[in-house]
Amino acid sequence: MNGKLKFFEVKESDIPAAENYLLTVEKDYVSACARFLARDTIPADIWILGDSKKNIYGLLIKSRSTLLPVLPNKKDIPNINFLKKIIQKGKIHSIQGMPDEVFVLEKEINGMGCIIADIFNYDLMALDKPPDLKGFLSGPKNLVLRIPGLKDLEEIAPLQAAYEMEEVIPMGSKFNLQASKLNLANIIANGKIIAAELDGKIIGKINVSGVSFTKYQIGGVYVHPDFREKRIARLMTADFVSSLIDEGMGISLFVKKSNTAAQKLYTSMGFSVIGDYRITYY
Repeated sequence: MNGKLKFFEVKESDIPAAENYLLTVEKDYVSACARFLARDTIPADIWILGDSKKNIYGLLIKSRSTLLPVLPNKKDIPNINFLKKIIQKGKIHSIQGMPDEVFVLEKEINGMGCIIADIFNYDLMALDKPPDLKGFLSGPKNLVLRIPGLKDLEEIAPLQAAYEMEEVIPMGSKFNLQASKLNLANIIANGKIIAAELDGKIIGKINVSGVSFTKYQIGGVYVHPDFREKRIARLMTADFVSSLIDEGMGISLFVKKSNTAAQKLYTSMGFSVIGDYRITYY
């Protein structure tokens, strides 16, 4: 280290260096890498932490209203008063990342007058080889796994809404059905998703929620309560994950620490816990 660390706003010319840095830490920061690659505006959305722009020790990424720290082993960070203007405009509604790094930003941002509304704690899990299918039993006889089209939007939308209300929406927040449907429509049209159909009715879905350099982040895993405990989630996830790994990509996902059923499912398929993940909502 040649000098005191500070944050530098990223300019277009700084993007290759920031990308090279993220490649070295991708395993623990798939979500941040995916947000970085999906960015639609620079500068002012990404900051380099270093003693210069060439010596990078971390990044701070703002994606829409989410702040994602990439600060390995940094329990203390330089002054982040530059975020005050953004906060004053109500443009940061959550911080998400490795707990120690989120804690550091929480302390700083709470001191700027922000009040925490809710906190979610997850296990960060990963899989880099085809899922272990030993002992997998067949599902319901008429179960069909298929790629849905926009014609299926209205049928899948209630499943997506239920997933978001159970797993994503913080306490006290108002659910926006229209925003949920728009997001789902974009996933169907441009992303990767499969639906589980039983006797002609769509009763489950799973999709890619982020694309990093060498990994897919999956999410939106949901089966209607009336059709659970029929091995549908297991078969749907195994089929989807296998197809993604066949592309040469690894898999990453988050599962709530309180969701023991999902943890058991993913572990049985060969997923391993690689760390903790925290999302703090304001």
